[in-house]
Amino acid sequence: MDIVNTPQHTSGELVLRPGDPGYEGELAGFQTGFARRPDVVFAAASADDVVAGVRYAARRGLPVAVQATGHGLPGPSTGGVLITTRRMDGLGVDPAARTARLQAGVRWGQVVAAAAPHGLAPLNGSAPSVGAVGYVLGGGLGILARRFGYAADHVRALDVVTADGRLRHVTRESEPGLYWALLGGGGGLGVVTGLETGLVPVATLYGGSVSFDGSRVGAASALRAWQEWTRTVPDGLTSSFAAVPYPDLPALPEALRGRYVVSVRVAYTGADGDRAVAPLRRIGPALADSLREMPYAESHTIHSDPDVPHAYYGDSAVLRELDPAGAGALLARTGPDAGGAPCVVQINHLGGALAAPAPNSVPHREGRFLVRVLTSGDRGAARERLDAALAPLAPVTIGRCVSFAFGTGDRTKGLHDAETRKRLAVIRSQYDPANLFRGSL
Repeated sequence: MDIVNTPQHTSGELVLRPGDPGYEGELAGFQTGFARRPDVVFAAASADDVVAGVRYAARRGLPVAVQATGHGLPGPSTGGVLITTRRMDGLGVDPAARTARLQAGVRWGQVVAAAAPHGLAPLNGSAPSVGAVGYVLGGGLGILARRFGYAADHVRALDVVTADGRLRHVTRESEPGLYWALLGGGGGLGVVTGLETGLVPVATLYGGSVSFDGSRVGAASALRAWQEWTRTVPDGLTSSFAAVPYPDLPALPEALRGRYVVSVRVAYTGADGDRAVAPLRRIGPALADSLREMPYAESHTIHSDPDVPHAYYGDSAVLRELDPAGAGALLARTGPDAGGAPCVVQINHLGGALAAPAPNSVPHREGRFLVRVLTSGDRGAARERLDAALAPLAPVTIGRCVSFAFGTGDRTKGLHDAETRKRLAVIRSQYDPANLFRGSL
């Protein structure tokens, strides 16, 4: 195995309490909108440190939460034990087996860079700064998802510290119930300290985005054109539609300032990229067009997600189909004329390999589209805006995406069907009978 990086520290946990030097800094993450005030922080640099943190909490009956990069925090929390894992940055690539072994603090950008020299790629998401392990545990809807499925579908093994303070090496064969529940179950089962996942033989792809002035071409019209186009594309092509009302601020590029920008983002493993995207270029005059052949190491430029920590609230809806009237109402309620804090909308095209069954609890594989809405400002007002935005889609909504529910209430509501919820509850009662990991739900 090609060892790319190893942790700087291998033992001796750093324990922090309110008022200690370093306490505030340890809580900092990408999401700045939610206050976490745990009684004790275990800044883990190894699996042994995680074991120590879990055993400490278990002896005192304290709830346990986990934080790596802090991108997907469910909301504010007070008390209990927080285990931070960002120091656990060990990463190894096995080119012959096409696998990567990564610890809990590794970010996707590190994995992409480590795999690229071997002509391989992980099933990462759009932002290189996101923690890889947390992303995979939430299912992992990546930029090549329609070609290869969910990132969770490619996990070979996981190392997890359960509520009894035991470090377990979990595979589909060794503990099938726990393996199934960890991948897509919504948390509450332990602290995953690392995992082994498959890599795919992709060195280059055709990708990028094409953007339009939504006020000029009509945001709803552009969305309909994209939706019709998705009915014609092969499984090797993954795309999303985004609508962003940019404020009129001097700090923004002239092309974006004060505009309602709608974009289509594309990632394609086929050889006929320009032909495949030709209908998109006919939507209207483009503000920008970055569609091109690129090394996989440049795939983060497709979405160009912000890399500056900030506050945000978000929610999602998995749809059986994208109803044109409902989608139009969604855009009307989130566009520049809607009032209140601006909303960012992203709609992902699902299907393809995402619909294939897998031995994990990732839900709603029958979904055809995923709608995600982000907003900011006051928490109560944000919840109202999100509810109003998603309400027109209710007739075609089959559930939510647990990895896209930020600070707006019960993040597990609507995630799984009744049978799956029941099975998850049985497994949680088996591995965490005292509900120690209630802080991770």
